[in-house]
Amino acid sequence: MAALPDHATQEILAVRRADGESRSLAASLPRLVLEARRISATVIHGLHGRRRAGHGESFWQYRRFVSGEPSQNVDWRRSARDDHLYVREQEWEAAHTVWLWPDRSLSMAFASKGVLNSKLERALIVTFALAELLVAGGERVGVPGLINPTSSRNVIDKMAQAMLHDTATRDSLPPNFVPAALAEIVVLGDFWSPISDIKTMLAGLSSNGAHGTLVQIVDPAEESFPYSGRVEFIEPESGNVITAGRAEKWATDYIARVAAHRDEIRATTGKLGWLFSTHTTTRSAAELLLFLHSGMAVNKAAGGGIMVKAGRSA
Repeated sequence: MAALPDHATQEILAVRRADGESRSLAASLPRLVLEARRISATVIHGLHGRRRAGHGESFWQYRRFVSGEPSQNVDWRRSARDDHLYVREQEWEAAHTVWLWPDRSLSMAFASKGVLNSKLERALIVTFALAELLVAGGERVGVPGLINPTSSRNVIDKMAQAMLHDTATRDSLPPNFVPAALAEIVVLGDFWSPISDIKTMLAGLSSNGAHGTLVQIVDPAEESFPYSGRVEFIEPESGNVITAGRAEKWATDYIARVAAHRDEIRATTGKLGWLFSTHTTTRSAAELLLFLHSGMAVNKAAGGGIMVKAGRSA
C-alpha cells in the first residue's frame, strides 16, 4: 500500500484529535455559559426560541386581539385586567439549519514552533463542539459539500467519518451553494485567499438572504512575522517559493498588508450584514466556542441571523 501524503496523514490525525477534544470542550460549555450569564443576561444555553410567533411551548408576548380571529385565541385572564382583548403568543421553536464549514486546505496544517494546535486542529475542534451544542439545542447542522443538515445526536461521529472518507480537493473556501434564506453559516479558515475570491464566495452564500460569520483562524507567527535573516517561504497550496534575504525588513509591510486584507473582508461582510472576526491559535478554543454559541443565542433573541461582535473574538 502506498504511503499517505503528509497532508493526508496530518488531516486524519487532526480529525481524530479534534473529535476527542471537541467532546470535552462541548461538555464544559454549561460552566462557561453560567459565567457568561453573570456578565450578560443575553447569553442563552440549550433550546432557544426564534423570537417569532408560531408553534411552541414558551411564552413570547401578548398582542391585541384582531377582529375576525377565532375567539378561542383570546387569553381571558390577561384581557380581564384591561379594556382590550389579548392573545397569548408562543415562540416558534421549529428546527433551524446551521451550516458549518472548516477550511481543511493545505495552509491550515501550519503551526509555528511551540504552538499546541495547528489552524486545522483548532478549526475542527470548534466546528465539532459547536455542532454538538447546536444539535443538543434542537438545531440541524450540515457541512456544505460533505453532509446534509442533521439533528443526529452523534453529529460529531458523522462529521468526522465524512471528513476521513472525503476524497475531494481541499479548497480554501466553501463550495458554491445557496443556503435557505433563514439558514445561518459559520466559516472557519485562514482567509488568505485573494479578496476577489472571498467576495465571490460571500456573494453566493448571501444571495438568498442567509446570514453568517467568518472567523479567521491564524497562527501567532502569521500575526507578528517573527522572522529574520535569510528565510525561504513556501506557499503550501501552490508550491510557490519566495526567498527573503533579510526577512526582518518585510515585517512592517507584511503587517500592513494583513491589516488591509482584513479591512476589506470586514467591509464586505459588513455590507451584507455578516460578521468577521479573528482568532489566534494560542488563545482558548473555549473562548471562540462561547463567542459563536452565545452570539447565535443573542441574535435569535433579537430575531435575526448570527450576530456576534465584530473584531477579534479570541
